[in-house]
This record gives sequence, C-alpha cells and structure tokens, in this order.
Amino acid sequence: MKKTIAILGSTGSIGTQTLDVIAHNPDKFEVKMLTAGGNVELLIEQARKNLPDVAVIRDKKLFQRLKEGLAGTGIKTFAGQEDISALTGAMEVDLVVGAIVGYAGLKPVISALETGKDVALANKETLVVAGSLIKEIIAKKGSKIIPVDSEHSAIFQCLVGEERESIEKITLTASGGPFRDLTLEQLKKVTPKDALNHPNWEMGTKVTVDSASLMNKGLEVIEAKWLFGLEPEQIDVVIHPQSVIHSFVHFRDGSVKAQLGLPDMRTPILYALGYPKRLDSDLERIDFAEIGEFTFAKPDHTRFRNLSLAYSALREGGNKPCVLNAANEIAVNAFCDGKIGFLEMTDVVEQALGNIPYIAHPNLEALENSDKEARERALTRVNSISKQR
Repeated sequence: MKKTIAILGSTGSIGTQTLDVIAHNPDKFEVKMLTAGGNVELLIEQARKNLPDVAVIRDKKLFQRLKEGLAGTGIKTFAGQEDISALTGAMEVDLVVGAIVGYAGLKPVISALETGKDVALANKETLVVAGSLIKEIIAKKGSKIIPVDSEHSAIFQCLVGEERESIEKITLTASGGPFRDLTLEQLKKVTPKDALNHPNWEMGTKVTVDSASLMNKGLEVIEAKWLFGLEPEQIDVVIHPQSVIHSFVHFRDGSVKAQLGLPDMRTPILYALGYPKRLDSDLERIDFAEIGEFTFAKPDHTRFRNLSLAYSALREGGNKPCVLNAANEIAVNAFCDGKIGFLEMTDVVEQALGNIPYIAHPNLEALENSDKEARERALTRVNSISKQR
C-alpha cells in the first residue's frame, strides 16, 4: 500500500523537494493534502499535478483564485491558518510533512501530533518555541517526529539501534555560510543578496539568511535538546565547510558515529518519508577522492553572536526560545527589506530577549503572548535602527 502524505508548506524549498522525491517514487507515496502561504499559482500547479484531496492557501485573499484554478479537478479548497490546522488534524494520512517556515508552522504540527499522526519535521521553530509542550503531546498520543533537517536526520540515523543512555554528546555541523571568513567590519557591509548566496545548500530565504548569521545553527541546537533529550552542554557545534558530514554522535565508550551525504535535502527527505525503511534513489553519490579532504573549525561567537544568544535562551528555558525565534523572524525580514544591517539583526534579537518578561513554564497561550510581544518589541527596535541609518 502507498503511504499517504500531507505536505504543510508545499511551495517552499522543502515542500517542492518533497514533491520531487514523491514524483520519483509514485508507487510508494500518495499526496492527500497540500498547503501554501501565498504562492497560489504554484500551489495550483502542484495540486493539478498531484491531485490531492485538499488544497489550502493561508492567505484568505487568494482563496477565490485557488478555487478557480482547481475548478473541475474535484480537489476541495480551503483558506486561512485555522483551516490548515483543523484539516491537518482531520485528514486521514500516514505522515504529515511539516515544512511551513517559522512560527506559522507550530499549530498545524500540534494538530497532527494531537491526532496521533507521525510528523516529518522540517519546521525547527516548532520545537524551538514549544518543545516542552510537543514532548508532552507525543508522550500522551504516541505520535512520532522524524527529523528532516540534515543535521538532526543524521543524529536520528546514527541512533538507530542505540540506547539513548549511551550518548555522551552530539556535534552538529555547520557550513559557516557565505560569511564564515569575513571580519566584523566586512560583515557590517554585506547585503541580503550576499547572504542568500549560500556556498553549498539551496534553501528558502529565511533559512539561508539564518544560516549566514548562524542563527539557523542556534535554532538547531535548541531543537536537538527536545528531539534527543539532551542538556545544553551535550550539544556542540563545529564548522565543516564541505557540508558532507551532517553531524556526529559521541558515545560513552569513546566511539563516534557520523552520517555522511552530499548537500542535497532530498536525501533526508527520502529517509523521513520511507522510515523505518531505506528506499532506493538515483541521487548523486559521494566521490571521496574528488572531495579530497574534510576540514573543521570552532564557530566564532564574537562575529556570530546569534549562536551564543541561542545557547543562552536554551539554558534559561521557559519562553526565552520563543522570544528568540519571534524577534529573529522580524529581524530577518527587516534585513531582507534593507531596513537594518546584517549585524543589527543580532541587536534586535538581544534586546527582545532582555526585555520580554520570563515565564518558566508557559502554556500555549503564554507562548502566543510572548511571540506577539517579542515581535512588537523587535519591530520597535527595527524602526529605531532604520531611522538612524
């Protein structure tokens, strides 16, 4: 039988690559639901090709266009964030791919897990913002998260057949992005176009900018805590420019496991869709002689302070990771719009972390309030910086 799939965020980088993987395995997977934020034309194209039962556009203003574009197909159309969450819970599918970028992906993933569905998670913000709540839901409902991020997929794969108590620590690898060799003075002058020129990976705008600032790695550190039940001091980061070794697991007996693969997100996507089985693929294979060497370096917390801010938020816990994520989303948008500089993104996040009241054990309502307050605080800071430029 084919495994039935719902893809949340089908028009983004992970979503489109997931559909590519499915297109190469038509005998194994069937798409039942597609959702998008605002790219209605691509959603229409995807839906006409894959013929899901349901297509949902988050921007309600685009609903009529979606409805017209899918007229005569038999595909049911909906619109709005509420419909995405409700339908994710209601759909009978084997696996939900959580690929909506940012905080917007939280509630649909919660809806999936609360109804006992397994989630292939690419939206790291879900666990960053609400890791404790997600773990409670999983424990109660018996649903599973299969990580899609290449680093977390690597850790997940290395732990198959291992006892979690045997883990000493993990090391997440980072490419270092396009700016890893620049000085602070040079970083002051980089542009959004420069930041989007990633040397190894093809990703969406938000993730690519986060990779350039190392915030992406900071979010992954927080995510790893919840995925693998680790303490902050058990999670290291190392710069690995080749992006072939996707992460390491260090065990208590001194041995180390690593998972390797070329920098192509379709590999961890295929693993998540096929889990617990490995499926065949025609993706490019590694040629070690051609690569020649692997190099590693410690991340520079002076030039890339976002990584330190993420570790700090993780150690404080409570609503602090939520604040970190919300302020960063505002900062990235402002940088991409030319309102603030590259290094000023960190200033925006740092001020929000220092000014939003701490909540030790937030429920979902408290997290929503913290998210809103952090965004407002960050916007105020962005406007202040913008006026001074």
